[in-house]
Amino acid sequence: MRTRASIETSERQSVEASERDGALTLPRSHALTLPRSHAPTLPPSHAPTLPPSHAPTLPRSHALTCTDLSFRSHPAQSWIIEGFSSAFPSGITLIKGASGCGKSTLLRLLAGYLEPCSGAICTPLGGGPEEPEFQRRHLGYVFQQLNLLPLATVSRNLALAASLAGLSSEETAERSARWLGLLGMEEFASRLPNSLSGGQQQRAAIARALVKEPSVLLLDEPTSGLDDLNARVISRALQQFVTAGRLCVICSHDARLEFLADEILDFNCFLPLERHLEALV
Repeated sequence: MRTRASIETSERQSVEASERDGALTLPRSHALTLPRSHAPTLPPSHAPTLPPSHAPTLPRSHALTCTDLSFRSHPAQSWIIEGFSSAFPSGITLIKGASGCGKSTLLRLLAGYLEPCSGAICTPLGGGPEEPEFQRRHLGYVFQQLNLLPLATVSRNLALAASLAGLSSEETAERSARWLGLLGMEEFASRLPNSLSGGQQQRAAIARALVKEPSVLLLDEPTSGLDDLNARVISRALQQFVTAGRLCVICSHDARLEFLADEILDFNCFLPLERHLEALV
C-alpha cells in the first residue's frame, strides 16, 4: 500500500513533469521590437492590492535576456529561431504573431524547457533558466495545453505548485485564496479540472502559476478561445501581478491583450508566407 508521503512525492513529480513540454516544430521567425503601447489601461480594480512578494522584484535594468539565440529540433530541419537577441524587463512584454511563427518555442527556451542550439539566456537571478532553483521558485509558466493534474482538485493543483516553491502552508492558503479570488475561482476550488469549463480551466492554470508569485511569469496564449469577460478577468489579474515590479512575457495572437503591454515584439515581421495558402483566400 502506498503511503501518504509516497503519494505526495508522486504528485509533486507529476507537477514538475506538467511544467515541461516539448517544442513544436514551427517555421522560422524573426522579431521586431515595437514601441511602448499607448492603448488605455483597464479601469481601476476593486480587488485588493497585492502585498509585496517574497520573491525578488526586478528593476527595469534587471531583465530576462537572450543573446544570439538559435534553435531547431533536428540538424536536417530549418531553424525555428535564428540569431534572436532581446531583453525582457519588468512589466509585461507581449510577443504577438500568427500560429506557427515560433512564439511557443521561444517561450520554452526562456523557461529552460528547451536547450538552445547556440546562444545564451540569462535570468534576472543571474543564471540560466534550466537551473532547478529558478524553475521551482521563481518561474511561473502557463502552457497552451494548461497541463492541470486531472485527478487533483483546483486547490490541490495550487498547493502542489506552492510546495515545489517552498512555501509554507500558511503562505499557500493565503496566496491561493488571493489568486483564486482575483480570477473568480473561489467557488470551484474543490472541483476537478474535467468538471470545469474551458475558461475556468484556463483561470485555474493561471492561478496555479501565480500562487508562487514568481519573479518571471511566462504565458502561452492565455486567452485563446475565451470570451471577452474571461479575457478581462485574466488581464486584470496580470495587471495586479506586475505591480510589484515582476516580469511577465505573454505569447499571443489575441489583439485584446495589446493594451496590457509595456513592450511588443512582433513575430509576424519577415515571416515567410506559405504561398500555397494564398490561392485559398
